Amino acid sequence: MSFDGIVTRAITHELNETIRSGRIMKIYQPTDTELVFTVRSQRKKHSLLLSAHPSYARFHLTEDIYNNPKEPPMLCMLLRKHLVGGFVEEIEQVDMERIVKLKVRSRNEIGDETIKTLIIEVMGKHSNILLVDEEEGHILDSIKHLPPSQNRHRTIMPGQPYKLPPEQGKLNPIDLDPDLFIRKLDFNSGKMDKQILNLVMGFSPMIAKEIVHQAGLGGSDALKQSYKSFRDRILAHDYTPQAQLSGKNQFYVFPLQAFDGEVEQYERVSAMLDDYYSGKAERDRVKQQAGDLHRFMKNERDKNIRKIKKHEDTLKKSDSADRYQRLGELLTAHMHLVKPGDEAVTVVDYYDPEQAEITIDLNPNKSPSENAQSLFQTYQKLKKSKQVVQVEIEKAEDEIAYFDRLLQQVETAREEDIEEIREELREQGYLKKKPQSKGNKKNKQATPAPEAFEASDGTLIYVGRNNKQNEYLTNRLAHKTDIWLHAKDIPGSHVVIKSSDPNEDTLFEAAQLAANFSKSSRSSSVPVDYTLIRHVKKPSGAKPGFVTYDNQQTLFVTPDDSFIKKLRKNKKEQQ
Repeated sequence: MSFDGIVTRAITHELNETIRSGRIMKIYQPTDTELVFTVRSQRKKHSLLLSAHPSYARFHLTEDIYNNPKEPPMLCMLLRKHLVGGFVEEIEQVDMERIVKLKVRSRNEIGDETIKTLIIEVMGKHSNILLVDEEEGHILDSIKHLPPSQNRHRTIMPGQPYKLPPEQGKLNPIDLDPDLFIRKLDFNSGKMDKQILNLVMGFSPMIAKEIVHQAGLGGSDALKQSYKSFRDRILAHDYTPQAQLSGKNQFYVFPLQAFDGEVEQYERVSAMLDDYYSGKAERDRVKQQAGDLHRFMKNERDKNIRKIKKHEDTLKKSDSADRYQRLGELLTAHMHLVKPGDEAVTVVDYYDPEQAEITIDLNPNKSPSENAQSLFQTYQKLKKSKQVVQVEIEKAEDEIAYFDRLLQQVETAREEDIEEIREELREQGYLKKKPQSKGNKKNKQATPAPEAFEASDGTLIYVGRNNKQNEYLTNRLAHKTDIWLHAKDIPGSHVVIKSSDPNEDTLFEAAQLAANFSKSSRSSSVPVDYTLIRHVKKPSGAKPGFVTYDNQQTLFVTPDDSFIKKLRKNKKEQQ
């Protein structure tokens, strides 16, 4: 990926055409680093996402739906106070940097017109979003604070004057004509892509390499022409948003020769960015939130694997149980040959067709009958342990299968799914239950909400994203004549088509969801079983989410996450 100065210029141009002069209706802050503005412009409502995420910082119009906290953070309330009801006066990029100023004209408490500036700085882990008072020139607040103790040259705190990040001494390509560009390069030093990167503002390493690549071995004239073609497109706002579907999975606003294989083109830059980043930031947040949960479940799984190995060693020992019974019976039959203090006795093995002799070790401190009794006791102990160990191995295997399912669910979980998984582990006794506040009645648990998708023909398809949702979907939400699907013999989600007779396309799309939300999401030709809900049963005493089924048919699909986006989009368009 490369959210550089050129992409910033492209998305700024698009926002000026889309939401400039629009009115800010709502502001939400779904996470610590993200803001969502609802802007009404040109008789349409647009959702503008601003993100200061350390890995996925960006800004663009979005179709994604974000879950907002019950109580808005302080910054969100401050932004609402100053910006809601205001009009987007101007959206401008600072030179060719990844810094954009969004000026909003609104009125204060006494009705006077004011100008506030929202500044978005896309700078990796140093990304930030700041609200600045245009008249006073000081910061009202920001997503991230930077006190003087951390940076005495650029303090980002409420009340401090706003300063742009230090300049890097690069030249703006808007002002850098091709002739001056060539004169600034040293062809004797080589490494032309690095020279271009250090010379031109807003160029990413990918673009610098692309300019050199397109110039080939043609020398300065070819390099000049290659730069000119890029600069001309920048000046003309001639963008062709596209994303590479394979390989490194990159995106850009111009066609690049570096993009090998299949490329998807988009009409708008926002659509490309929304498609590319969709889910990435959420997956990162889920990974952080569920890190301790993932470690706990993996440890429990590994503990059961070790337990099985230990039990298998016991089973090997128990295989010799019959030998101890045989020795005990032989010693009983030949007790007259044993003398007090003997450490061993050699007897005829009448179980052996050859009647060979066998030596039995004895405890010299015990009588012959006590030695025989000791052998029979060892036999009984090993025989009993074999039965117990086999049961314990089955329990451990069930535990491993259970944690395999949970680990797969965490891998594909949304933020709202994680707490349900934690609650399930509390209910199963693996985690401590939350202490209940004094005087408070037991909180009623919310109804699980499986994710809803819409097939191409409009049929609803539901996917359980954890065991609670799977059980609710299969046992309560689904009708007995609905179609139930699941990836065959591997951990995965329960999928239900709300129809008893879906067409082939709908069945295939549901199978795609079942394969994508399974442990085999990165495999090819994944078998997916499907049957009627009436043929799906949960065995008594089984772990959450575990079912058995019959009368199934199987189809094979190769998981393609584009189906998830497509069916999710279908559902959004109907909302």
